[in-house]
Order: sequence, then structure tokens, then C-alpha cells
Amino acid sequence: MSDMDLKGLFLKHASTLRGYLGRKVRDPQLAADLVQESFLRLAERGRKEQIDNTPGYLYRVAGNLLVDHIRQEARRKTDSVAQEELAEIEDELAGLEAQAMAEQQRTALKQALAELPERTQEIFRLNRIEGMTHAEVARHLEISDSSVQKHLSKALAYVMQRLQEPDK
Repeated sequence: MSDMDLKGLFLKHASTLRGYLGRKVRDPQLAADLVQESFLRLAERGRKEQIDNTPGYLYRVAGNLLVDHIRQEARRKTDSVAQEELAEIEDELAGLEAQAMAEQQRTALKQALAELPERTQEIFRLNRIEGMTHAEVARHLEISDSSVQKHLSKALAYVMQRLQEPDK
């Protein structure tokens, strides 16, 4: 294929090929690069052998170059995870950390409650865990309302002190 033939083909088909690729990739610079590469391949191949359907060959080469480009971009892409997905992972990790801390606090609370006298433990359990009022606890255990309050304040003070102590 002579240079004049190649120049004529370029003038005749380059703009329509660029438009075709531009619609596919939505990047005019990339489309122009792919058109140039398509014509380079046509020139190399045309020197070696006769091409029967030159426009068909150009479009086939351009399409293949586009597919190759898309594959290469996919392999190069380093941030394949959307920022929102990363935030969700961070939130999950924060949630796991919060769960671990909550579990440690529950364990420390159970240990602190176990160190209280039996009667105080029972009053704490009835009021704070089972949700009974002071009067209901007093009736249930047949003690005075003020006794319930005294045991609860003792339990709460002790538990708060134990939970604030480092590594105990």
C-alpha cells in the first residue's frame, strides 16, 4: 500500500472512525489515539499483504484496540473499591471494636457484681436487670424501701469504682 493510498484512506475514514470510537469511550483524546494506532496497523499490514475490505479492517482493528485498552485499564485500576464501601468496612471495624469494648465492660460489671454481698446482688438484679421498682423489690424481699435504696446505692458506688479502676 502506497503512502498516497494510506493518506487517502485516512482523509476518507479517520473522522468517522474517531466518531465511532468517541461514542464508545467518551474520551476524544483516547479515540484519536486509537484511530492513529489503527492506521499504523493498517500501514504495517498493507505492506505485507493485500487487504480486501480496508474500512472493515480499520473498524475491526479499532474495536480490538479499544477492548485491549479497557482490559489494560481494568488491570491497572488500583482503587477498585468505592469510597463508600471502604467507609462501610471502617464502620464495621469500629462496630467490632465497640462490641469488644462492650463485652469487656460486661465482663468487668459481672465480676464487680460478683464481689458484692448476696443480698445486694439480688436487689441490684431485681431493680436494674429485671426492671422492678424500689417498692416492688421491697415487697418481693420483704424489706423496707429505704433498705432497697441503701443496697442499690452501695452496689452502684462499688460497681462504678471498680469499672474506673485500670485493668482489674
